[in-house]
Amino acid sequence: MAVAAAGVLVAAGAITYAVAEDDGSGTVPAADSADAGFARDMAVHHQQAVEMSYIVRDRTDDEEVRRLAYDIAQTQANQRGMLLGWLDLWGLPKVSADAPMTWMGMGDMPSGKDGALMPGMATNTELKKLDTLSGKQAEVFYLQLMTDHHKGGVHMAEGCVDRCTVGVEKRLAQGMVDAQKSEIGLMTDLLKERGAEPRS
Repeated sequence: MAVAAAGVLVAAGAITYAVAEDDGSGTVPAADSADAGFARDMAVHHQQAVEMSYIVRDRTDDEEVRRLAYDIAQTQANQRGMLLGWLDLWGLPKVSADAPMTWMGMGDMPSGKDGALMPGMATNTELKKLDTLSGKQAEVFYLQLMTDHHKGGVHMAEGCVDRCTVGVEKRLAQGMVDAQKSEIGLMTDLLKERGAEPRS
């Protein structure tokens, strides 16, 4: 089992390396490039989505919401690993002294309050509130928070599609746009079924 697991990890690393070099140029993005900025910022953005999704799985027995939360957590955790892996392969830092979203020309936006560092991110207060709710209340608040989160994520991913230069990263970003827009529609329907609607 351990040997098999190690083999999978080695294969995944080889695939990630090959994919990161797939544009054939052999050039590494600069630390202040859109490629690096998106990888850093989206890794942070995704981490909060994973956190919110695991919170709601513990706060409700509704199978539809639990399944959605699990899918979001798994997808975004995997994508986050790819983004951080590319930064490692490029020899670039995972943190930057620049403000979030600088790579999109938004570095001068007001600094995020209460932990909401980028568009769509929930505040620390909202995360704590989610952890106190249960049942339908938890479902509605999670779906509202995640809808906002996805809208912010789509905006960032569209920025990478426009500005990033590494082919595989642009494709990943476009995949995020398509998937998260689809999930926004699903979450709007789930909110409607619960007599609620998105916050914005």
